[in-house]
Amino acid sequence: MHPNLLRLDRLAAHLATDPHVQAVLGLGSAGDQTHRFDDHSDIDFFLVTDTTDTKDRYLQETSWLEGFGGQVAYSFVNDPNGRKALLDDGLFLEYAIFTLDQLGALPVTGARVVWSRGSDDPLALGAVVPAATAMDTVDFHLNEALTNLYVGLHRELRGEHLAAMRFIQVYAVDRVLALVRLDPATELDHPDPFEATRRIERAALPGGIPLPRMVPGYTDNIEGARAVLAWLTAHHDTDPVIVAAIRELTTTLETQCQSDNA
Repeated sequence: MHPNLLRLDRLAAHLATDPHVQAVLGLGSAGDQTHRFDDHSDIDFFLVTDTTDTKDRYLQETSWLEGFGGQVAYSFVNDPNGRKALLDDGLFLEYAIFTLDQLGALPVTGARVVWSRGSDDPLALGAVVPAATAMDTVDFHLNEALTNLYVGLHRELRGEHLAAMRFIQVYAVDRVLALVRLDPATELDHPDPFEATRRIERAALPGGIPLPRMVPGYTDNIEGARAVLAWLTAHHDTDPVIVAAIRELTTTLETQCQSDNA
């Protein structure tokens, strides 16, 4: 196990001296996938307390983080339930604090019990992870991607290059990644249920995915749109009306650029 990850056990031993602390849970690469933890990993964890009063005390204070074996150099409240913090030796932390009752209402996935008071498994309290919604379908993500391209190209024509970049190279590409996830032929490397971009470079994708062309940068929205559209039409049955409208916009933009450069 990576030496930095062992520091979470050190924190748990420190907190075990407080009878109001009930458990320490690791998440992400500090959770049930510790083999992924490396020099670039931060430590995500939950602290479980007995009451909201104890929770509030641990939320307000940060001195207990010194149980990791370092001084807190920087921290801020990033959520009503937790903080992000940086220790003076470079270890980055992200944590949330819940009571046992609150933990029972959360759909916790991929967690690991680092330490728990008593014999009861705190993870057994967690709520069921929600099933896929009616909107998590190929049809939804495909048409969202197409309309993202359409809106983004209109933003580009208006001169809103940053807004266009987000629609084309972020929102539409996010939908492409959702389509990749839904493809049964895709082999993802430890998929993150909360962040589709994680480890996508190491995934085995049917037909590949030309990310450098899909995400070429702020000044290349037309090329990004063309690359995304090409991938969508090659891998899925697309509506010819919206595809034609997108292609017409890219032609208009190209003509406009040529005129501006003449």
